[in-house]
Amino acid sequence: MNDQIISQEGYDKLKEELKLLETVRRREIADRIERAKELGDLSENAEYHEAKEAQAFNDGRIAELKNTLKNVVVVQNGNGGGSVSMGSVVTVRTGGQEKIYTIVSFNEVDPMTGKISNESPLGRAFLGRKKGDKVKVEMPKGEVEYEIVKVG
Repeated sequence: MNDQIISQEGYDKLKEELKLLETVRRREIADRIERAKELGDLSENAEYHEAKEAQAFNDGRIAELKNTLKNVVVVQNGNGGGSVSMGSVVTVRTGGQEKIYTIVSFNEVDPMTGKISNESPLGRAFLGRKKGDKVKVEMPKGEVEYEIVKVG
């Protein structure tokens, strides 16, 4: 598996979720299972089956997070000498309008606030570019040209 790049904030967020699932969530599910067992016949006990499903889902997510954390490369956010890198805030001009994007890792993406993944077509096109560079990106509507106005 190729290592994925992730910011320190993104890494910390995943570690925090893992800790929550392994401690608080696991305990809550175990308590649900115990309460359901007290209700009697397990073969027709919906509460028991729902709790067991929740346990399986939780354990699956824990395994997924552990695997992800093992296969990521943490990079420091910042301005790599004026060029776009992880954590950069990039102001671009396209179609006469300016837009602002922040380059983030896969688990921090929020298009509504302009946070785009370094692995997205736009993110990949912007990485390593500097103020004044023009990049063309193939989008579903066709090719779009962006001029990098500012890198912060």
